[in-house]
Amino acid sequence: MTKEDYGHHISQQFNAELEDVRSHFLAMGGLVEKQVSDAMHALLDADSALAVAVQANDHRINAMETRIDEELVRILARRQPAASDLRMIIAISKSLTDLERIGDEAAKIARYAQALCEEGESPRGYMETRHIGNQVRLMIHDTLDAFARLDVEQAFKVMQADSEIDLEYKTATRALMTYMMEDSRYISRVLNVLWVLRGLERIGDHSRNISEQLIYLVKGADVRHISYDVIDKKLHG
Repeated sequence: MTKEDYGHHISQQFNAELEDVRSHFLAMGGLVEKQVSDAMHALLDADSALAVAVQANDHRINAMETRIDEELVRILARRQPAASDLRMIIAISKSLTDLERIGDEAAKIARYAQALCEEGESPRGYMETRHIGNQVRLMIHDTLDAFARLDVEQAFKVMQADSEIDLEYKTATRALMTYMMEDSRYISRVLNVLWVLRGLERIGDHSRNISEQLIYLVKGADVRHISYDVIDKKLHG
């Protein structure tokens, strides 16, 4: 399955509709990626104004999701697509939900960043947050890039990266919980950092989900809930 496979319909209008919906999906992804990046900058730079702006921008992501949903419904109703075209519509429809939820997590991170700006920074957790945040931003970028190029190998790498983030998240959480037990003065601030880390871990999960949908789109294989060895066989077997 390649991008060229989507350019061989009798109806050129159908081709245009499919390409439009894919372009709108990737544009929404670009905005979501920026929201996550801005939320992290707001936290790490103690930029309260940027944190407020990220929260205010969330409605744009919701509006884009609604618009693309409507486009998908129109295509299903008018074209009754089959085979690879139907897989593309299903994959985009499911991935839309994950993109919107990444946007929600970015808005939450911005809200915790704003609270930390007002209460004072947490004495712990920023190094871990910066590191995991950078990894998660790379995951989002690589997922969207894979979707644009229909690159299943890159999508598989994103799935594997999510496992590393899960491990680092658990390690960072244990360290911060221990710190709070040792020094109760900063419980509120450290809790805000913990919620940020939880949001980043969820963003990683949603990025993985999108990569799973891309593999389904290109290979027709459902790779949810199975081991990496089995996925590797499906991709290369």
